[in-house]
Amino acid sequence: MRRAPLSGIVAVVLMSALGAQSATLDDIQVTRKRGRYELVAQTFLSAPPKAIYTVLLEYDEDAFQRISSVYKESKYLDPAPDGRPMVYTVMEGCIMFFCKSMRRTEYLQAEEFRYIRTLTVPEASDFKYSSSEWILEPVEGGTQMNYTLIMEPDFWVPPVVGPWVIKRVLGSGGVRAISRIERMALGEDMPRRRSPRE
Repeated sequence: MRRAPLSGIVAVVLMSALGAQSATLDDIQVTRKRGRYELVAQTFLSAPPKAIYTVLLEYDEDAFQRISSVYKESKYLDPAPDGRPMVYTVMEGCIMFFCKSMRRTEYLQAEEFRYIRTLTVPEASDFKYSSSEWILEPVEGGTQMNYTLIMEPDFWVPPVVGPWVIKRVLGSGGVRAISRIERMALGEDMPRRRSPRE
């Protein structure tokens, strides 16, 4: 099993989910209900699922920082007592005038080349709740990548930072990030490889 990425207040989160030599952001929806944000994005990347999966699990390398400058740190932690893999990221991002540094410690679950899921450990993170899922489906010419993030920050977020603001930020910055993922997956800017950890 390998490792996976994630977010900047939300901007960071999706930026990893997007890519574009021929990559396209086909749809993005952001909603908020009772303090929780839900982000759903559909993208196409002209690279195979295996290559994308590998890029998204490079926590111990500098892959996340190359995908987006909002990532300041990413690494694997020792497994949880029950054996589940764990990862850690630090992100710094701004939306309008609101800037924040965010820590996330997450459990990781993955099935090779098909999906990556994470679940945040609230007591070791700046989120009351956060989960993400990346689903990779092979299609003609590349991969359909569906990304879902649900999160509830454990810090004050200005009311003006609503779903429409987040969607606007992600619509521009996200496309640049998926472009980088695609280039890395196609071997044009590859991170070093490590053996998967169980």
